[in-house]
Amino acid sequence: MLQIGIAGVGRLGRFHAGKILSDPRCALAGVYDIDPVRNQEAARDFGVKAFGSYAELLAACDAVDIVATTSAHYELAKTALHTGKPVFVEKPLCAELKQAEEVAELADKLGLSIQVGHIERFNPIILAAERHISSPLFIESTRISSFRPRGTDVSVVLDLMIHDIDLILDFVNSPLSAVRANGAGILTPTLDIANARLEFACGTVANVTSSRVSLKQERRLRFFQKDAYISLDLIAKRGGVVRRSEAAENLLRQMLRSDEAVKPEELVETQSLEPAPEDKDALALELEAWVDAVLSNTKPVVDGQAGLRAMRAAALITNVINQQPNIKYG
Repeated sequence: MLQIGIAGVGRLGRFHAGKILSDPRCALAGVYDIDPVRNQEAARDFGVKAFGSYAELLAACDAVDIVATTSAHYELAKTALHTGKPVFVEKPLCAELKQAEEVAELADKLGLSIQVGHIERFNPIILAAERHISSPLFIESTRISSFRPRGTDVSVVLDLMIHDIDLILDFVNSPLSAVRANGAGILTPTLDIANARLEFACGTVANVTSSRVSLKQERRLRFFQKDAYISLDLIAKRGGVVRRSEAAENLLRQMLRSDEAVKPEELVETQSLEPAPEDKDALALELEAWVDAVLSNTKPVVDGQAGLRAMRAAALITNVINQQPNIKYG
């Protein structure tokens, strides 16, 4: 049975603990948090040991799940890798690009598994839509939420936008050729709102918008491609695919010849997308995938290099906003 330690037991860390305890292949070796009260409370609630130091936690586990603040990711991940432990680290991989490069390279050098918590890869509606998405011409993403303290140790680009950056990079799988971006800080010294236009070598263009100072919560992705339009609501986990109907070509010819109106619904076919009712939530799927990779010694779905790729794009967007475009992608 895989003994997993959790570093960081705030709100998200507690969710992780619950999922790990529900996986019969795993046991929760214990927890560690820099806040001693939170550390003891989590240990009591989950019936495990609260370790007094990170070193003690690492000594007692086979793999470590890092759910601490972003600014702590670098030291925690690096220390775990140096002690030979496979790592799960919440997104973003690190707070700084150079740190992310070092951690990803260290994992590769040591031959250790590291999975980055880009949870939207495991969103059931994303999984349901994957087979419909092929060579998109244009992608539109919107991710906005009300203000909350968690995540504000980094900008909105690393806090929220990076989810969509990772998804887009995975779907497009082509080098970035140009970036245009703008943003501003509203409630924090860092960026709280940001918009980026990402242009890829294959011709795909993505428009990405994120805000953590909005009055509502919204997470939507839209894909426009030659054969279809795909719209996804990542919160409601619903979506739809619109394609040209088989009769569309004949109907259009008829309309051009006779100038007769054609009902729009006759030109397209619409398919609803919904995950199967028994599908697990994204966090459970994400952690199960990590455990699979650790136990089988195989490459994780979102490995260190994938996390680094998203970090590089995020750094480029941030530097463009700050008018310091001195980072090359790739």
